[in-house]
Amino acid sequence: MARLGGDEFVVILEDLDESDAAPRQAESVAEKILARLRYPYQLDLARADGSPGSRSHHCTSSIGISLFRDHSIQGDDLMKRADLAMYQAKAAGRNTIRFFDPGMQAAVTERVVMEADLRKAIADQQFLLHYQVQIDVSGRAIGAEVLLRWQHPERGMVSPAEFIPLAEETELILPLGLWVLETACRQLSIWAGMPETAHLTLAVNVSARQFRQPDFADQILAVLNDSKADPAKLKLELTESLLLDDVDRIIAKMEILRAKGVGFSLDDFGTGYSSLAYLKRLPLSQLKIDQSFVRDVTTNPNAAAIARTVVALAQNLELGVIAEGVETEAQRDFLAQAGCFNYQGYFFGRPLPIEDFESLLKQV
Repeated sequence: MARLGGDEFVVILEDLDESDAAPRQAESVAEKILARLRYPYQLDLARADGSPGSRSHHCTSSIGISLFRDHSIQGDDLMKRADLAMYQAKAAGRNTIRFFDPGMQAAVTERVVMEADLRKAIADQQFLLHYQVQIDVSGRAIGAEVLLRWQHPERGMVSPAEFIPLAEETELILPLGLWVLETACRQLSIWAGMPETAHLTLAVNVSARQFRQPDFADQILAVLNDSKADPAKLKLELTESLLLDDVDRIIAKMEILRAKGVGFSLDDFGTGYSSLAYLKRLPLSQLKIDQSFVRDVTTNPNAAAIARTVVALAQNLELGVIAEGVETEAQRDFLAQAGCFNYQGYFFGRPLPIEDFESLLKQV
């Protein structure tokens, strides 16, 4: 056993079974270490007046395990593998054990490459917005949701599911999210000059990390001022995860923007952890029924009941309501009968580049 530095230690186990029992043997030792380190420590503390004192302290550890045989792996590589496994243990909630997996190294390598590509993409303006039409019960286009797309020069179109989590983790979502807002507001300003599009609104997703920036409200107001866009045509979509902490500060920012005319929609409502007590305090203008409920409204009584409940809740709170993920006429008809009169989904149109979106507008 050796101390590497700080709070990191390495333990080498020799003469493990060469069969499949080796991982179990290593795990057994690691479990014993975890259990032993979980014992409370009694710390001797001298009081200010010199009298003796003590305090109980608890400590936990995270352990990464890498198996090797002979000298098939260089020492540095072996330590890197164990380190990767240890950080996986930390990411899994700490006080646990993880084994190194070759797939783990591949994932880390891919992440490094993706992050470098993402930074270059922001600098080279490789991103574009797609627009998904939003329709009212009469079939009239009332606006759109803007959706971020990455046109990679080699990989082609990269799914948001691949790069958005990384952008959040690296805080690249901040410059990226600001670009989305600027582009959307410029588009609103352009539409305002044409009678056939002047009534359209744009919904922009805002991440929790963006919203928690101290100057978020000032940023939005500056973007609106620079673009000359009508604040009443901008709708910021928030997720329920934003409401998990510091709700009062979030509400204060929303109130500042709401006073200028900016609207707020609670996205994916019913899938997160928002409290109804918070809901009545938030200066919202709209609830959005999640597509996971919309998809099953005609086949699953529970999904149908949830959709009706969201509509009733919105009506009682005097909020608008829109359903996303509408893919069939039957789903649209059910929602209309339930009192939801605004829709978004493939039944009306897929997310499209601005030129194709404006062509679609002429058909609805």
